[in-house]
Amino acid sequence: DIITSPRSQVYYLATEYGVVNLIGKSTWERAEAIISLAHPMFRDQLVRAAQAQHIWRRSNKR
Repeated sequence: DIITSPRSQVYYLATEYGVVNLIGKSTWERAEAIISLAHPMFRDQLVRAAQAQHIWRRSNKR
């Protein structure tokens, strides 16, 4: 069985690299928050993928 969840249902996301609250975030803010939880080895690759999809905008935090 395939189970999907729309992005509007995901409020908190946790990995071994932290926890983020996704409530009320724009698409690019969600991308940035989710990438911040990825293994550091994959973050640049994820940023490039988000840029290719035109959903990445680097904030002052990074």
